[in-house]
Amino acid sequence: MFNQAVSSFHDFNRNLIADLRAHGGKATSGPFHGRDVLILTTKGAQSGEARENPLVYTRRGEHYVIVASKGGAPTHPSWYHNLLKHPDVTVEVLGEKFNARAHVAGDDEYETLYQRHADVNPGFHDYRKKTTRKIPVIVLDRAK
Repeated sequence: MFNQAVSSFHDFNRNLIADLRAHGGKATSGPFHGRDVLILTTKGAQSGEARENPLVYTRRGEHYVIVASKGGAPTHPSWYHNLLKHPDVTVEVLGEKFNARAHVAGDDEYETLYQRHADVNPGFHDYRKKTTRKIPVIVLDRAK
């Protein structure tokens, strides 16, 4: 059962990524239809291999904001560990692909960024209630 669930999750992500790439960064169906989704490519913390993840985002000026919620799970998502070790990432959004540097939001900006993200994506309010961990907020700065 576990392998089937993992396989289904990977298939879902792979299909969503294909849909985003085929339609200028817009999901055409499913739970992400009409939402702002980017593709984050990180380098595996242990493997060093490229890892792609579709993630809901919000904006702070020219910066992209993502949240390592993992649906309120007790552990951080793998992509979060990857970018901690390798903060230079690739972002694909609205048909554009660029290099970026990721940093975890500091205490001074954390709450504002999390609240804004959760106000746009209400499920994130619920994720906080499901876990005792502090859910990281990550800011992606376009490489100059």
